[in-house]
Amino acid sequence: MKKLVPFKKDISFDTNIAEINSISLEHEITNQKESLIAGKFIVSGDYKMTETTMHLDTFEYELPFNINIDKKYIIEDAEIDISDFYYEVINNKILSVNIELSVDNIEEQEEVMEKETIENQNEDRQQEEIPTISEELETFEEEAKPKEEREGINVKSLFDGLDENEAYIVYKIHIVTENDTIESISEDYEVTKEALNAYNNLSDVKIGDKIIIPANEN
Repeated sequence: MKKLVPFKKDISFDTNIAEINSISLEHEITNQKESLIAGKFIVSGDYKMTETTMHLDTFEYELPFNINIDKKYIIEDAEIDISDFYYEVINNKILSVNIELSVDNIEEQEEVMEKETIENQNEDRQQEEIPTISEELETFEEEAKPKEEREGINVKSLFDGLDENEAYIVYKIHIVTENDTIESISEDYEVTKEALNAYNNLSDVKIGDKIIIPANEN
């Protein structure tokens, strides 16, 4: 991984700057551990105080810098270099330098990456496995519907032509236990096997299944 860090500094001269004759830039690293890279830039060269003079004056300035890196990165083996440098003379008094520092070979700590990956996986698994209350309620309501209604049959049409007292208007739910049979359930609730079959799939009844029991109003 590589990061580019910009650095800008305005250097005030005590004398006039008519022309920069030559300029050089070096850098020294004084700290490179934990999450801090610190050091200094050394800007040096010579210049003319007036345009007509042949005399050159020298200059040298040290510019400290501190770069804070996120703690999740390993910086001990980072390669630090200058990737870009340019300057500008402002009002014949100020030397404005712009430096771009390149910090290469930064590695993210594996344990941080693994922790984030595990947390993301656990979060995804919880979202997949834990149904919401509304989802559970919808499932129960769907199972409690008569078989015809679950299969898209108009239940009202089944009762067309029947006397009002003959139509089933109340339903009960029976959970199948170990000793239950279709015959015993039919006898216990005083309903026919045909009536039970109209609301349930009786071909494969298991312990724990919900049986819908239609009951007469009276």
